[in-house]
Amino acid sequence: MTMKSVDTLLDVLHFADSNTAVIVPELGIQVTYDSLRKQVLAMANALASVGIRRGDSVAIALPNGLPAIVSFLAASIAGTAAPLNLAYPYEEFLFFLGDTNARILLCPPVGAEFARSAAADRKIPVFSVEMTEQGNVQLVGASTTAVSATAPTADDIALVLHTSGSTGRPKRVPLRHFNLAVSSANIANTYALSEEDVSLCIMPLFHVHGLIGSLMATLLSGGTVVVPTKFNALSFWRTVREHRVTWYSGVPTMHQLLLARAHQKPPEAATLRFIRSCSAPLSSALIHKIEGLFDVPFVEAYGMTEAAHQMTSNPLPPRHRKPGSVGVGTGLRVRIMDKEGNDLGTNQRGEVAIQGANVFRGYENNPEANARAFVHGWFRTGDEGMLDADCYLHLTGRIKDIIIRGGENIAPHEVDEILLRHPAVAAAVTFGCVHPTLGEEVAAAVVLNEAHNATESALIEYCRELLAEYKCPKKIYLVKSIPTTATGKIRRRAVAAALADV
Repeated sequence: MTMKSVDTLLDVLHFADSNTAVIVPELGIQVTYDSLRKQVLAMANALASVGIRRGDSVAIALPNGLPAIVSFLAASIAGTAAPLNLAYPYEEFLFFLGDTNARILLCPPVGAEFARSAAADRKIPVFSVEMTEQGNVQLVGASTTAVSATAPTADDIALVLHTSGSTGRPKRVPLRHFNLAVSSANIANTYALSEEDVSLCIMPLFHVHGLIGSLMATLLSGGTVVVPTKFNALSFWRTVREHRVTWYSGVPTMHQLLLARAHQKPPEAATLRFIRSCSAPLSSALIHKIEGLFDVPFVEAYGMTEAAHQMTSNPLPPRHRKPGSVGVGTGLRVRIMDKEGNDLGTNQRGEVAIQGANVFRGYENNPEANARAFVHGWFRTGDEGMLDADCYLHLTGRIKDIIIRGGENIAPHEVDEILLRHPAVAAAVTFGCVHPTLGEEVAAAVVLNEAHNATESALIEYCRELLAEYKCPKKIYLVKSIPTTATGKIRRRAVAAALADV
């Protein structure tokens, strides 16, 4: 099957029947492509039997595992999948169930009390998804009447997700079948994925990184997805060894945890072909440490929900990887714009804009956001960056996170990078706080390594040696941890509000 022939997620499953598609390591379950395809179609028909039609939103609140995979694929075929974080509190479930106009909610047989309670208050029917010991997933309580789900078209909406809300109220992002199929193919092509590859899915399957980056790109290439219930640094390498994992994709917090626990190359890492990172930046120093210890290429990628995940990536050898860069465009066009939408030249900072078949057409029922986000057919990402002479993209921060101190623009990520070079610093996030005359002043929150110690004044002095004075933090908060979203993103303004009362 050529990747260009894939139009819908249903087509992704038409691979060699006997190949192993999914492994659930905790339960010792292995499911072939033939079995996965039959289970997905059976659940799609079950959803049709309870009234789901094209365009109907199916909310899914399930932990990582085979039930989540089957439910996502089936819901995208019968209607539109709307995966949600099972850890949401009641208020968030109430919002997201209403905002997606969910027709039904899929939950595990036990638990999910907040989700069930919110659904009851919204008068949304709840169905349980069960899995047998043999790895057969089914919808409990569906009608036994034979109803066949209508096959989707490439232009039908397969998935609806929300933006992280880091720059305001979460916006609905509808992704069509061809968006997801094209993005999956772009990722598979970028890393030359094949039937021989085994992906370890440690990202949540309610987020585009896990769904497309780890799951769909692997299924499209005929490989195997190993999907534990959650990321566990203690059992990670055992899982890699037992299932001969060839690659995995995660966020910086995951990579840092694995690095902290490894003092020499784990023998279990022998099967790895590469390691991928996305969703948040990682310092160049840590990238070098990871590559040196695990002895495999470490590639940073850049993705977002509106592009059905990946937009750029550092390439694998023999092509050059640039630490500190998120690589080159993968199957789409990238440009840098000024505020008026004009194209900027090489090594000039501006807003990153993208154009390609994996990019969505616009937020649902939000014409004001769409008017701001699109210019001349290009989607404005809200990220600041620049393209170097080799067309590698270097990100410098979110446009709204830029600190303006006395008229000088300061990219917080640049200050983060300097702080993270200090041997005592495990994590750092820079932000702007209110200043009576300058408008904003530079501040930072820092987590120290357990084996090192440093004072606020020492860290400020360190920054002064490496940064222009106006960029140096004037206040550094030493904290136990830095809060992130469920997908590893740091909300700088939330940190600022918590620490500096801004």
